[in-house]
Amino acid sequence: MDINSLFYKLMSFTTSVHRVTHELSKDSKSDSITPVQYNILEYIAVSQPVTPSEISDCQYMSMPNTSRELRKLSEKNLIEKIIDTEDRRKQYIRLSNNGEKMMKEAFVTIESRFQNRIQNASKKDLEDIECAIDLL
Repeated sequence: MDINSLFYKLMSFTTSVHRVTHELSKDSKSDSITPVQYNILEYIAVSQPVTPSEISDCQYMSMPNTSRELRKLSEKNLIEKIIDTEDRRKQYIRLSNNGEKMMKEAFVTIESRFQNRIQNASKKDLEDIECAIDLL
């Protein structure tokens, strides 16, 4: 196996993932939030509860910027902060009911676009895609 070739396939794959993610989620977010805030909400939706440092790391944001965006999302009543009962310095972030509703609406749009993309895939292709996703 050529490791260099495998690496370039990985780079091509990750670039494609970003492109497809953009195509699927384009115009699916509410106009009341910024793209950065949407990305944070999307991450929280699939990983909650999360810590601010996990958000900062995953979104390639500084902690001050992450804190500012989390404050804005909290002011919009889209997230809730939960204090760890064992370590009161530690916070967890999860979606509020309003945040859950907003992300559910966005995911309905994204799922519809995904369904359109795979509508002609065979059962075998779908099984292969699922296996590949599980592997990655």
